[in-house]
Amino acid sequence: MGEFKRVYLDNAATTMKKPPCVTEAVVAALESFGNSGRDTGSSAMDASRVIYEARCLMARLFHMDNPKQIVFTSNSTEAINLALRGLLKTGDHVISSMMEHNAVLRPIYDLEEEGITHTFIGLDEKGRLLYDEIEKNICDNTRALVFTHASNVTGNANDLYRLGEIAKKHGLLFIVDASQTAGVLPIDMEGMHIDVLAFTGHKGLYGPQGTGGMAVREGLLIKPVKSGGTGVLSYLHHQPDEMPTHLECGTMNGHGLAGLRASVSWLLDEIGVEAVHSHEIKLAKRFYDGIRDIPCLHFYGDYDTDERAAIVSLNIADYDSSEVSDELEASYGISTRPGAHCAPLLHEAMGTVEQGAVRFAFSWFNTEEETDYAIRALRELAEGE
Repeated sequence: MGEFKRVYLDNAATTMKKPPCVTEAVVAALESFGNSGRDTGSSAMDASRVIYEARCLMARLFHMDNPKQIVFTSNSTEAINLALRGLLKTGDHVISSMMEHNAVLRPIYDLEEEGITHTFIGLDEKGRLLYDEIEKNICDNTRALVFTHASNVTGNANDLYRLGEIAKKHGLLFIVDASQTAGVLPIDMEGMHIDVLAFTGHKGLYGPQGTGGMAVREGLLIKPVKSGGTGVLSYLHHQPDEMPTHLECGTMNGHGLAGLRASVSWLLDEIGVEAVHSHEIKLAKRFYDGIRDIPCLHFYGDYDTDERAAIVSLNIADYDSSEVSDELEASYGISTRPGAHCAPLLHEAMGTVEQGAVRFAFSWFNTEEETDYAIRALRELAEGE
């Protein structure tokens, strides 16, 4: 093409570019924070204050009243593990889907050893959830519905209102993996009847890696999987019952949470979640529309709706996805994600277990110029196929 840019389109893995306020907040925290909850000095109090403000912002984002129901972890994978291992018991049955990430699948598989059974709901030809199959698979011992909000491969979003109504109707727990949608699509914990929502900080929230957590419905008791120091009630033999210390122990990632506080404040008060999603989906549609007529391309997902994550996954003929992704990086400077994306059942459903797929994922910081450059690069690659 006669030009070479550096274009980052792997935002479903992590949003590499962050708003400047995030870097500033992390640096300031590194220079000034003590240990939250472990001292009465100003440095520790500063850390405690910022972490509490981060809880308040997350509660606001998810339309929750009580910020103490926000539990911070290192990522959504840890949060999902805490929820599943802390809520399920021998004899329980869970319903999930073939859309899920290994963050959900592997804990469920592990729990088989403890006598927990599962059913994975299938998908249609565009990778959309077969909702009508859910109630058919609810048994007397079904305990929970565990679903992702949006696929990290196809970008297809599930209807959380619909899933929440099913859970409420049958008295089931509703656990949601919002890794791809927190900060991107609207989430209302109460309105969607969500019991536990797992989120990660480093994707659509534009925060640092190593941050994340879960929002827990008030009144729901999750058995702690970890225990240790909390800075309060030190003479108790077990974790305190009060949230969030009931599910948090050890030194908090105060520096990272300072960055998360800054990023979520930026999202809510400066940009707006709707504006972010509108920009991202506009770029994803621009990209898809610019290449959809190329005969040798195979697309995965439903692109007829804007209620989705800004992801476009595809293959060029029968070329291995890793070869295509490597060529995009080496010859055009475009970063994408090939392979199985930690979503093995989805690739089984799409028939791409051997080939994988090349994933393009857009963020607030991508531009139309970068999108058009990616279109030209892919056309050039495909035409040489």
